[in-house]
Amino acid sequence: MKRTMQGRDVDESQVDQWVDEAETGYDVETLRARWGRAPRGSAAAQVIPVRLTAEELAAVMARAEKEGLNRSEAIRAALSSWAHVA
Repeated sequence: MKRTMQGRDVDESQVDQWVDEAETGYDVETLRARWGRAPRGSAAAQVIPVRLTAEELAAVMARAEKEGLNRSEAIRAALSSWAHVA
């Protein structure tokens, strides 16, 4: 049986290596450092969907580009300023 992962062939020796690794156990801190985004605080951040008009989004993106921020950073900066939180 041919196995692939993310479009790449995986041979039996690689599967055996992963099984051995899993049976030995994983260091949670190492896994956290390898995967996912860095935490923004002591607790998990929440994703909040917000609807913006085309004009609002264009304004956010223009300001973000001017200040060298990505969209999320720009929205967080605007919220921090409005809510007076750091």
